[in-house]
Amino acid sequence: MLFIKVAGGSGLPARVGEGKPLHWQAWWGGGSSARPTAFQSGAPLHVVRMGCPRRKALSLLLILVPVHLHRALSQGASPAGPRKPFLERLRRLEEQFQRFQEATLTHLQDLARNYNLSSNVDAQFQSLARETQAVALAVNQSHAAVQGDLSHLKTWMQKTQRRSRKVESRLLALGAALSERDRQRTQDREDQEARRGALSSLAPAVRALQDMLAHLTALVQGQDARLGALEARMQGAGPSTATPALTPAQPLTPPGLPSPSSPAVHRGRQVLRPSPQTGDPPQGSAGHPQGTRAIPGPGSQRAWPPERPGETCDVGPVLVFPNASTQNVAFLSPGFPWGLRALSVCSWVRTASGRLGTLLSYATEENDNKLVLHGGGNSLAPGAIHFVIGDPAFRELPLQPLLDGRWHHVCVIWTSILGRYWLHVDRRLAATGSHFRAGYEIPAGGSLVLGQEQDSMGGGFDSSEAFVGSLAGLAIWDRALVPGEVAKLATGREVPGGAILTLDDAQWRGGFVQQVNCSCLELCP
Repeated sequence: MLFIKVAGGSGLPARVGEGKPLHWQAWWGGGSSARPTAFQSGAPLHVVRMGCPRRKALSLLLILVPVHLHRALSQGASPAGPRKPFLERLRRLEEQFQRFQEATLTHLQDLARNYNLSSNVDAQFQSLARETQAVALAVNQSHAAVQGDLSHLKTWMQKTQRRSRKVESRLLALGAALSERDRQRTQDREDQEARRGALSSLAPAVRALQDMLAHLTALVQGQDARLGALEARMQGAGPSTATPALTPAQPLTPPGLPSPSSPAVHRGRQVLRPSPQTGDPPQGSAGHPQGTRAIPGPGSQRAWPPERPGETCDVGPVLVFPNASTQNVAFLSPGFPWGLRALSVCSWVRTASGRLGTLLSYATEENDNKLVLHGGGNSLAPGAIHFVIGDPAFRELPLQPLLDGRWHHVCVIWTSILGRYWLHVDRRLAATGSHFRAGYEIPAGGSLVLGQEQDSMGGGFDSSEAFVGSLAGLAIWDRALVPGEVAKLATGREVPGGAILTLDDAQWRGGFVQQVNCSCLELCP
């Protein structure tokens, strides 16, 4: 028989530590004839932890080996033994068993290595799973950040597109205005050429009148000589001599020329009377909304006395916009109560940043620039302001005096009748024009904002378009004020009635806008 002894106990235990070498010993026979095999004694045997099927197979293998050896020995002891010597057969069996043992041991070591490799693979797989989860989390966070950046980029692109469309429309309107100005200049040149032609046609008549005047001057001189001679004769005749009654001699008229006393000569003298200067204001002019008042020229003798801001008091509340934050905005609620075909916006203004920014912005769902007073853009001259009614139509108005950081009174007036408009600065007429949105009506139901320009109804503010400074006594009328009302308002003597919105209707949320009350403008911030 074949016996296998494992160090630490007889036989093979049910559980052996995985991957640990065990010392074993095998021998043949029984009783005193049993002897160990020298070539197997103490050889390490690596046993791995196997599932139930593997243990059963190993147990079956260990049982079948002794059985096979016993049968081989039994056959060797049979009568056929003399043909093959017993020791030779035993040696062969031992060699076969040794090979079988080596193969079994190799197989068990391979199983142990495979198990150790599978354990390492499990650990690596778990580590890889954790790394995959971390990578997935990082990817999700990166995706969320990219989505946020894309959302901001989309909003910025939409705003940029709106501004581009606005700039394009304004450029088109500016091009149309320049074309209209060029056409007007061309017409003015044609009118000047026509007047030059008329003057040229009058030149012969003027020369004829000059010749006639020279001839009459010679006749008068001749009459003077005759009168002198008559006086000398009278003195020589003495006092007793009767003085004949002298009648004034009529000047001789050359043939073909009218008499000096005739109506034709008087008409000629009227033609030669100098005409009024171009820049002089017409006499008896009425209020400028009817278009009969001209802007005083530099040489005009009529001038308004200078105003001192400190002398104007009782202008009402003052709104202070301290910086260019997009939160510094005031809403005039509830906006325009009805559609406007005429408009007057007047206010005391003082800037604090060297630029005008947006004084007023009115937006509707249809158009975010229904009414805008906006200055300080790159396309504007310093101190200029865009007066927009129903974008893209606008006019550029000069407000350079407002850049000195002092209080100034500004009135912008518009009427849909012939599209007339006027700009008053410190009660002086600074600009006027016509054909600007003639017949147009500014609709009701929009959002009216002070200090910011709206890119959407009630929002879309930009700090680069903000107003920094103070507004005082702002009021809006639904009619065109006349110059007398503007003058009284600018000097603080009287506020015209019928204002539809004032600073008392202003509301603001958050930001740094402040409302203060001052007795006089020189005391206001």
